[in-house]
Amino acid sequence: MTDPAGVVNPDRCTGPIILEFSANSQTHRFPFRLGILLSGRGSNFLAIAESIRAGRLKGAEIAVVISNVAEAAGLARAREFGLPAAVFESRGRRREEHDADVIACLRAHGVELVCLAGYMRLLTPEFVAAFPNRILNIHPSLLPAFPGLEAQEQAFAYGAKVTGCTVHFVDEELDHGAIVVQRAVPVLETDDEHSLAERILKEEHLAYTEAIACVVSGEYEVRGRRYVKRQGRSCPSEHRSLAGGPGRDQGT
Repeated sequence: MTDPAGVVNPDRCTGPIILEFSANSQTHRFPFRLGILLSGRGSNFLAIAESIRAGRLKGAEIAVVISNVAEAAGLARAREFGLPAAVFESRGRRREEHDADVIACLRAHGVELVCLAGYMRLLTPEFVAAFPNRILNIHPSLLPAFPGLEAQEQAFAYGAKVTGCTVHFVDEELDHGAIVVQRAVPVLETDDEHSLAERILKEEHLAYTEAIACVVSGEYEVRGRRYVKRQGRSCPSEHRSLAGGPGRDQGT
């Protein structure tokens, strides 16, 4: 079904607007509702879904999967899993109109945390303002190094000895928001751009789950561009990571 605004098959994207939620609220009722945005295969979406299914990511559920590309493989997998899925075609539409539709859909599904998983669009300031410090993105470098496109190729071309991936909150600047989790990947002498990208992607799948768990815990605050754990608390994760420091391209 397509309407004049360019919305394709917006499954269950109607309903009341949900009041905005503070991640640190003590009255939150679990599970924590995630909205996944993707444009392609959505490998990080699949990793998140598997972590929830396997019990590695507790207290969270995927409320809706949204794509700006009708043929996105990740969207097809979401439907196979029985998850609510919606398409809002972005081609030929004003960015503000498109983002307004996506925001309405996320709110209609009660989404509390938006996870960009290979979503190949920059978000409007209105989108960022609708979910302040509640949008996560994953970038294939140790930000602030190598922001923007082709981060793995940049690291390889520069001869970097260590690179990795970063999960960060999205703000209005590119690859700039507060860093939640980082995972380091050594650059091997035998690496080329493709092998390095594959090894970084494996770490992305771990890092995204860890970062979501950190946010779901609510045991943090954002001070300027810094994600700060509350004293005596740590992220609920079985994986070691690098966290902190300053830190938007869309992940995989």
